[in-house]
Amino acid sequence: MNALDISRWQFGITTVYHFILVPLTIGLAPMVAVMQTVWTVTGNEQWYRATKFFGKLFLINFALGVATGIVQEFQFGMNWSEYSRFVGDVFGAPLALEGLVAFFLESTFLGLWIFGWARLPKKVHLACIWLVAIGVNASAYFIIAANSWMQHPVGARFNPETKRAELVDFWAVMTNNTTLAAFPHTLAGSFLTAGTFVAAIGIWWMVRNSRRAARTSDVELASTMRTDARTLHRPVTRFALWVIVVSGVALAITGDVQGKLMFEQQPMKMASAESLCHTETGAAFSVLTIGTHNNCDSITRVIELPNLTSFLATNTFDATLPGVAEMQQFYNETVGPGDYRPNLFVTYWAFRAMIGWAGGSALLALAGLWFTRKGRVPNSRWLGRLAIVAIPTPFLANSSGWVFTEMGRQPWMVVPNPTGDPNIHLTVQQGVSNNSSATVLVSLITFTLVYGVLAVIWFSLIRRYAVEGPLAHDAHPPTDDSPPDGDGADDASEKLSFAY
Repeated sequence: MNALDISRWQFGITTVYHFILVPLTIGLAPMVAVMQTVWTVTGNEQWYRATKFFGKLFLINFALGVATGIVQEFQFGMNWSEYSRFVGDVFGAPLALEGLVAFFLESTFLGLWIFGWARLPKKVHLACIWLVAIGVNASAYFIIAANSWMQHPVGARFNPETKRAELVDFWAVMTNNTTLAAFPHTLAGSFLTAGTFVAAIGIWWMVRNSRRAARTSDVELASTMRTDARTLHRPVTRFALWVIVVSGVALAITGDVQGKLMFEQQPMKMASAESLCHTETGAAFSVLTIGTHNNCDSITRVIELPNLTSFLATNTFDATLPGVAEMQQFYNETVGPGDYRPNLFVTYWAFRAMIGWAGGSALLALAGLWFTRKGRVPNSRWLGRLAIVAIPTPFLANSSGWVFTEMGRQPWMVVPNPTGDPNIHLTVQQGVSNNSSATVLVSLITFTLVYGVLAVIWFSLIRRYAVEGPLAHDAHPPTDDSPPDGDGADDASEKLSFAY
């Protein structure tokens, strides 16, 4: 492989791993804030225990997300310096705000939240976690704004003297219609991930406690387990299951909006999502195909839904959609000779994987809501196993969606805007740094090994604390009357603050 191929693999590997952590952080922060709000308003100590429990899991994920995310911005300078030179005036603005505003907001108030138990008044402490949630989501918005500019460049002009894109309208960049479509879709996917994560752990604990209570001869222990299952895990699980339902509906709606906008801005990506090689009227949506896809003549559509792709693109069933071959000819005529086709096999199956993996969360929501209806506490072993199996599905769906979004716009790093400055566009080949293959290969191997170690640490910590469950001494939350540190403050709370 040459330096370009290795650079692409390095960016893909590190970014996919980082993006595994991001949706859980975005969705779990507001869910923990809601849990703490319920405790603050009602005084129900079980919601305090839930806040501490899932707050700990959130912190683990947040810390590993920060560690893996730092590399992403450095890569623009290491392996994509020509890209940085071309778009730095525009691309750097939202990323700078992400660091200066959003990250400082979330990290500052996260520190206050971690060490503020029994030190801050309850309402002030509650405000801290809500500010963390706002900061996390603001961070996502700035990053999506930067990425959306690459998908649909606006608010900039090309300077023929410097041969760079220059920012002329920052507000246009931040209100890019691509951003306004992508952000709610990303949020919906994040809440689907967090809801599945919380619901699956809650179901597993309900089943575990119910089955252990039925087997133990210790009457007091059995009573405690049944109480936890009914008053702690069941309410939190029901909350998370409804988050899955609402976010699933939002995901479908925002995905439809984003798909129609994608057709307007990147018709090649829409054609690639269906491996639509030639222009068709009333294009069908294939559920299953056989073939290599990159050779259009080898595709056999086994199962397809008539006219659905046309509807997804235009909201009408009989619309005419340009095919990959026609779009290739269009770019040859307007931009210049070259191969402007993405990898059809990857784009086609990533789009279907994104939809298919999300079905795991839907199945969990249906089963969970049914078996917890009317005050029921499930004890079916198979339901506990289903919950565990469902946990990775939204993570895989989010990653598949990211792969589709980025691979579908290849070979572009900055996609030409059909209605914008015709000179603002950049291919991946034009954006890569002038590094040797050996140099990039060393960094690829290094990052892959380091990220592999971090993956093991992340999984081990998440599994360890999820299995440990809510701690018994979390049943006594601090109050506004709690003495400050060093004056007899609750020992358990102090230890937990230190553990955080």
